[in-house]
Amino acid sequence: MSDSEDLNVHDEPLTPCSLDPETGYERDGYCREVLADAGRHEICAVMTEEFLDYTAAQGNDLRSAQPALNFPGLDPGDRWCVCVPRWLEAEEADCAPPIVPEATAKAVLTHVSRDTIEAYAHEEG
Repeated sequence: MSDSEDLNVHDEPLTPCSLDPETGYERDGYCREVLADAGRHEICAVMTEEFLDYTAAQGNDLRSAQPALNFPGLDPGDRWCVCVPRWLEAEEADCAPPIVPEATAKAVLTHVSRDTIEAYAHEEG
C-alpha cells in the first residue's frame, strides 16, 4: 500500500505518528498495516510513565536506546507505533496509553472497537 491508500480508523488518509523519533514497522513514521509485521505495530500511542513501566515489566524496555535496531529509546510524551496485542494487554491492566486515531491504521478495528479508540483518544494541547 502507498501512503495515499493507507487509511486511519476514521476512514481518512493515515497521518504520520512520529518522525522524531521515526516510528513504524518500516521506520517511515507511519503505523500502517504491513503483512510482514507479525507484531502489528498499527496503534499510534502517546507514551506514558505507566505504559513504559508496564511494557518493561513484560520484557520490552522501550526506554533504553538500541542503536543496532535503530531504536532511540522513548520518553513519556513520545509517539510510537505499538503492537495491537501489547496495547490490549495494557488496557486489560488499566495502563493503556492514549491513542492518536488519525495516525492509527484502520486494520486495528478488527481487534479494538471504534468506541474504545475514541475513549482513549489523545487530546492535543
